[in-house]
Amino acid sequence: MARRPIALVTAAVLFIEAPGIVALNAVMARFVEVQSMSLDGLDPDAMVAGTWVLGIVSGLLLALCGTVALLAGVRDKRPGRAGRALLIGCAVVHGVLGAVTVGLIGWGAFAFMTVVLGLVVLTLVAYGKGAETPETPETPESPEAGTPEGAPAPA
Repeated sequence: MARRPIALVTAAVLFIEAPGIVALNAVMARFVEVQSMSLDGLDPDAMVAGTWVLGIVSGLLLALCGTVALLAGVRDKRPGRAGRALLIGCAVVHGVLGAVTVGLIGWGAFAFMTVVLGLVVLTLVAYGKGAETPETPETPESPEAGTPEGAPAPA
């Protein structure tokens, strides 16, 4: 199965998406600052700071998810419990944001979010519980295992 390339592509996409989400929040913070927006009387400076914090934390979490996928691909081992939980959370967020982006941004953003969701889920499935290959293949012991080729088997 091509699980290693899937995990590496997922990591690359998440690493590209991380600074993109920070940049998107930087633009939104700038809009809030320039227009002096507030939400229900909140201080506009608090709104700007909150937008920056959201962008930076989201970018760090995406980079962390990318690191988990990268380590899974490089090691060709399934992520640990915390890594799987992080990737599951990343998939859920991409699914919800994909549904929201259809109405707000359009079908292109929805397609991107769906592709990322698919890559994260495919990485999780590829490194699922039954996907681990044993290090030593188990072969059934046969009575003919110790006899040379062409020699009759002992009775």
